[in-house]
Amino acid sequence: MNTKSRLVPLMLALAVIAGILIGAFYASHFSGNRLSIVNTGSNKLNYLLQIIDNNYVDTVNSSDLIESAMPVILSELDPHSSYISSNDAEETGAELKGSFSGIGVRFTLQKDTVNVMNIIKGGPSEKVGVLAGDRIIAADDSSLVGMTDKEIMKRLRGPKNSKVKLTILRHGHQKPLQFTVVRGDVPVESVDSYFMLDEQTGYISIESFGENTYPEMLTALAQLNMQGMKNLVIDLRGNRGGYMQTAILMVNEFLPAGELVVYTEGRRSPREEYRTDGHGSFQHLPLIVLVDEGSASASEIFAGAIQDNDRGTIIGRRSFGKGLVQQPIEFKDHSVVRLTVARYYTPSGRCIQKPYEKGHGEEYENDLIARYERGEFFSADSIHQDGPEYHTRLGRTVYGGGGIMPDIFIPEDTTLYTRYFREAVFTGLTVQFAYVFTDKHRQELNQFDNVKDMVRWLQRQDLLEQFARFGEEHSLKRRNLMLQRSAILFEHNLIANIIYNAQDQPWRLQYVSTFDPAILRAQEILKAGESFPKKEDGKKAS
Repeated sequence: MNTKSRLVPLMLALAVIAGILIGAFYASHFSGNRLSIVNTGSNKLNYLLQIIDNNYVDTVNSSDLIESAMPVILSELDPHSSYISSNDAEETGAELKGSFSGIGVRFTLQKDTVNVMNIIKGGPSEKVGVLAGDRIIAADDSSLVGMTDKEIMKRLRGPKNSKVKLTILRHGHQKPLQFTVVRGDVPVESVDSYFMLDEQTGYISIESFGENTYPEMLTALAQLNMQGMKNLVIDLRGNRGGYMQTAILMVNEFLPAGELVVYTEGRRSPREEYRTDGHGSFQHLPLIVLVDEGSASASEIFAGAIQDNDRGTIIGRRSFGKGLVQQPIEFKDHSVVRLTVARYYTPSGRCIQKPYEKGHGEEYENDLIARYERGEFFSADSIHQDGPEYHTRLGRTVYGGGGIMPDIFIPEDTTLYTRYFREAVFTGLTVQFAYVFTDKHRQELNQFDNVKDMVRWLQRQDLLEQFARFGEEHSLKRRNLMLQRSAILFEHNLIANIIYNAQDQPWRLQYVSTFDPAILRAQEILKAGESFPKKEDGKKAS
């Protein structure tokens, strides 16, 4: 073989390499580094942003683009992984932190104007003389009229010890009043009410599971104990959850040593169990826990631990079904990703997370509407328990895969509902009327020092007739037959809202407890001494 023939393969190889290099050069030059993107898939997002920045027809703010993309990416994982921008992070965490910095008022918007419903006791506004019923029309010379709730909150909240000048309209004063409020810590009480339902039964309503919920509950228990509490009802209806550790501490008060409260497990999170230490002071207190479709997360940990350990009776409707554990991960700009890292399981081993499909967040969010349409709120027979079976310590059957099913089901009673009542409530007219009535009669309402006397006075005010006229003035056509059929519902709704406006949540719940079906059923169970579950026939305790 001569030298020329030996060089042919080498020349061909060099030609191929040259072709590849030339091709790569032109591909890179004319298609925006397309080969690089294809060959390094893990960096696609970075390259995409680079391409947009270099080639997009208009100027684009990359930071804004990333802020918009983050929630979308996380929504493809599961319904509870989420992104919170740095602007919203502090506000989002305030409810669970136990306090925030602000002026200390609860308000509602009426005709685009901020109406002060309640003054938080001991808060900054009370100290300078702001009153319930005042209308805040400006903050630091900026009009609040026409702003959204969120915009108003940003104006009224602010750094501790900062000042804000409020311009206020008050009944009986022709000219606006001005108050300078020094913002301070405003407590957020997650145990929003506690009182005695009867001579022996205490009641505690828990709104969320925050940093201060456990000590707040201990305070409530101590106060009720001093009033002769022999039984307890804990109301978790509408409680969307919070910190898992808080729920564990609270369950610990009611269970003996060594009992499993909850365990967590995930792909990168090995199984971790949380058990009681035996130091709880109320291990033998007869207990009822109320739940509904609004009870989620930490509420379900609490209810599940009580149910699976056969410690008390769960009453109400099927809970929400959130069994995913989120870990907060903070970025340098203080924005936060709440990433699902594990699932939590009740003592029997069930995960009560309801089914979901990745990327179908809207369908997941509409699950409660679907439950309503299936009739789940009205009949236990409409609830399909298709998850795996588990068993409590006494051998009672419980199900995984879709919330905590109560031991005693309380249907939503719609027998007195009418189209007129539904429209009055859903349009917010009952709330608006209650505020206007409270504002007009604030002097009379302030004279009462207990709920019963206030209710008796309100029952003499012909509220239904007054509301019917108010409704007509606000485009709700009067329907006398429907008004009479729903009379009890109207009375309960209007009086409850007026009491809340005049005195806040504890008084409202004391009134509602007198006709609330779940609370009345709980009292029956406790009086009969049947709050501790019993072994099912034919079942063995595990």
